[in-house]
Amino acid sequence: MKQLMLLVLLSIAGTVHAQSLVTGTVTSKTNGQPLEGVTISVNQSGAVTDRQGHYTIHPPKKGHYTLQASYIGYKSYSVNLQASNATQVTDIALEETGLLVKPVEISSIRAGKNAPFVNSTLTAADIKKANLGQDLPQLLDQQPSVVTNSDAGTGIGYTGIRVRGSDITRINVTVNGIPINDAESQGTFFVNMPDFASSVSSIELQRGVGTSTNGGAAFGATLNLSTNEYRDKAYGEINSSFGSFNSWKNTVKAGSGLINDHFTIDARLSKISSDGYIDRASSDLRSFYTSAAYISKKTALRLNVFSGKEKTYQAWNGVPEALLKTDRTYNSAGTKKPGAPYDNETDNYQQDHYQLFLNQEINSSLNFNVALHLTRGRGYYENYKDKRALADYGLPPYEHNGIRIDTTDLVQQLWLSNYFYGGIFSVNRTGNKFNWSLGGGWNRYTGDHYGKVIWAAAGIDKDHEYYRYPADKNDFNIYWKGEYKLTEALRLFGELQYRNIAYNMNGFEAAPTYMPHVNYNFFNPKAGISYYLNPMSRVFASIAVSHKEPNRVDFESNYGVSRPTPEILRDVEAGYSWSNHIASLQANVYYMNYKNQLVQTGMLTDVGAYVRTNIPKSYRAGVEVSGNVKLGNIFSIAANAALSQNKVLDYNAITYDGDGTVHTQHFNRTDISFSPAFIGGYTLTARALKGLTVDLIGKYVSRQYLDNTSSKTASLNPYYVNNLRFNYVVPQPLFRELGVQLLLNNIFNAKYEPNGSTYSAYDLAQQKVVYDTYYYPMAGFNCFVGVNVGF
Repeated sequence: MKQLMLLVLLSIAGTVHAQSLVTGTVTSKTNGQPLEGVTISVNQSGAVTDRQGHYTIHPPKKGHYTLQASYIGYKSYSVNLQASNATQVTDIALEETGLLVKPVEISSIRAGKNAPFVNSTLTAADIKKANLGQDLPQLLDQQPSVVTNSDAGTGIGYTGIRVRGSDITRINVTVNGIPINDAESQGTFFVNMPDFASSVSSIELQRGVGTSTNGGAAFGATLNLSTNEYRDKAYGEINSSFGSFNSWKNTVKAGSGLINDHFTIDARLSKISSDGYIDRASSDLRSFYTSAAYISKKTALRLNVFSGKEKTYQAWNGVPEALLKTDRTYNSAGTKKPGAPYDNETDNYQQDHYQLFLNQEINSSLNFNVALHLTRGRGYYENYKDKRALADYGLPPYEHNGIRIDTTDLVQQLWLSNYFYGGIFSVNRTGNKFNWSLGGGWNRYTGDHYGKVIWAAAGIDKDHEYYRYPADKNDFNIYWKGEYKLTEALRLFGELQYRNIAYNMNGFEAAPTYMPHVNYNFFNPKAGISYYLNPMSRVFASIAVSHKEPNRVDFESNYGVSRPTPEILRDVEAGYSWSNHIASLQANVYYMNYKNQLVQTGMLTDVGAYVRTNIPKSYRAGVEVSGNVKLGNIFSIAANAALSQNKVLDYNAITYDGDGTVHTQHFNRTDISFSPAFIGGYTLTARALKGLTVDLIGKYVSRQYLDNTSSKTASLNPYYVNNLRFNYVVPQPLFRELGVQLLLNNIFNAKYEPNGSTYSAYDLAQQKVVYDTYYYPMAGFNCFVGVNVGF
C-alpha cells in the first residue's frame, strides 16, 4: 500500500494529456496590477491565479459555458464562452467593490501566501461537495497527516481528529479569529456546533506549531474557520440528505445580499439526526447561524450569533475486544439498568456564541480590528448507576423494616455550566518591503462542575446535589509578527508571542480537597525564511517554540501520583512547493522535539476523556508530500502521504497486580500512542459528463498503538478504506442551482477501527502485563443521498 501511494505521488508531475485550455491574466481595473489568489471557475472545475495573476483552466469540450472570477474586495465577474479545441486567451480586469469586505480578523492569524509554515485550505466549494451531515472533522479526512474517528461509527455525533498524532486538545481552533477550544479540557466539540460547515466559507489547516494565534497553544495543528463571507446578491438554499442508519440532514440558508449599498444579513437553520451504527448511538442535533453587517468604504461592523444543541446517546465505552468479531455494534452504555438498557444514557449540551467585530481601514497600508465574544455553555451527562453507596453522595445509611440500607440504584446527571468571554485585536501594516501585525487577546472562563441525582430507588431525594466545584481561568496573549522582503524572491519572517495563564480549580469529584491554583508565563518565538526559485516554485524553512499548560483532566487523573507540568515543543520545518496550470506539488520535512509532552496513556475517564501523563523526552519527525495533477479533460488526481517516526524516550510504564504491588517496565524507544507511521490518501476525480463529478476517495492508516509501550496486543490494526462520491448539477431553468449528491462510504465493506482505549494490569499467574482493550468500529458499507436547491 505504501509503495502504491508513493508511486501515485511521484507520477503527479509527469502525466499530462493534450487538452483544450482557457488561459489569461487577472488584473485590478483600478491600477492594472496582477491579482494573486483570484478564484476562477467553470462548472465544477476551479483554478487560482498565481503571483503574476495568471490562470489556466480546462473548459467543457463542446457547447457554451460560463467562466467566473471572484476575489474578496472585488465585484464578481462572469463571461459566456464557446468551447473550442484551441487554447483560448481571456484576460479579466476586476472592479473593486469600494467596500471594506476583506476579513481583517482572519488575515492577522492565518499563514500568509509567503509564510514559511505548512498549510492547506478548503474552500466553500470543497466543503459543499462533501457536506452531507457528517461532523466537520470528517470533511478534513483527506488532508495530509489527518486521522479521524467517530464514536457512533457514522461520522455523526461525537467525532475526533488527530493531526501528526496530536488529538483535538492539542489543535488550536478559531472561528473568525476567536478561540473556540474549551478553556478547561482544551478540546473542541464540533457536536456542539452541528452543521457549522454549512456556514463556513473557508478552512485553513496549519500543521505543526504554525503562526501565532489566539487561544490555546497549537501542539499538532491550527484550524482556522472563517464564516464572515461577503455576498453581494440575495440568495436562498435548501439542502436535504438522507442516509444509512436513518440519518437525516435538513438545512435552510438565506441572505439579503447588499441592501442600500451598506447592509447584509445571512441566516441558517439546521437539523441533523441519526440512529448511529453502534447500538443506541443516536444523535439529535440542532443549530442556527445568523450574521448581520454594516459595510462602508473603510469600516465594517458585524455581529454573528450562532448556537448548537445536541443530544447524543453515549457510545464512548467502546466495544470489548472479546466481542469485536461477533458483536461489532455492542454498546455497554445504559446496561447497568436491569432488563432493557436505560433509554436516556445521554450527553446533552447547548452552546451559544456571540461575536461582534469592528474592522477599520486607516489608509491603504494600515488597518485594525477589534472583536468581542461570549460563549455560553450548559449541559450534562446522564447515567444509570446500580448499587451505589449512599456515602458517595454525602448521605448516611438508614434502616428500613429493620434492614440497613447503604446502597441504591439511581440516575445521576453530571453538569457543566460555564461562560467564556473576552476580546481580541490586531493592527496590520503592509508595505513594499515590510509587513507586520500586532495582535492579541484576553479571555476569561468561569465554570461550575456539579452533580445531582434525579431519581433513586431509595434513600435520596429528587434533584439532590452531591457536589459542586467551581473553576476559573484567565488567558492573555500578545504577539507581533513581521515579514521583510530582502529581494523579490527572498523573504524573512519573525514572530514573538507572550502568553499568561492563571487557572484556579477548586476541587474535583474524585478529590474534593485538591485545589490546584496555577499561573504560567510562556514566551513563544518563531523565525523563518522563504525563497522563490521561480514564479512557480519556492523553498521555505522555519523554527518555532511553543508552550502548553496541562488541562483539567491532567490534574484530576494524576492526583496522588504526580502534578502535571507544562510542555515545551521546539518545531523545525522545511518545505518545497511547485505548481503550474497542470499540476502542483508540496513536500516538507519536520522535527518536533518535546520536553514533558503530555501523552495519552490509552485509558479513559468516566466521561470519555483520555488520561495523559508527562513524558520527559519525546519527538515526532516526518516527511509529508501532497499534490494534484490533471490527466486530460476527464480525469484528475490528488494524493498525499505522510511517513513519520513518533518516539517516546526513556519511558517507565507502571502497572499493578491484584495485590496492589507496583511493576515497572523500562522502554528506551517506543511509539507514541495514536501516532501511525504512515498515513496516505487520494482522490481520483472524473468529469465525463457536463455537470457530473465522480470522486473515488481512498485512505490508508498504518498501525496505531493505544499506549506508549509499542505492544501489538494493545493496538489498532492498519486499515484501508474507499468511498465513492457523485455530485451532479442538473441543467434546468427554474433554479439558480439544482444539485444531487450521492456518497457511498466504505464501498468494499472493510472492518476497521480508527480509535480505541486500553487498560493494563500485571497478571501474577502469567507473570506478564495483560491488556483490557476496547475499540470504536466504523460502519461497513453505507450511503447518503442529498439534494441542494439554490435560489
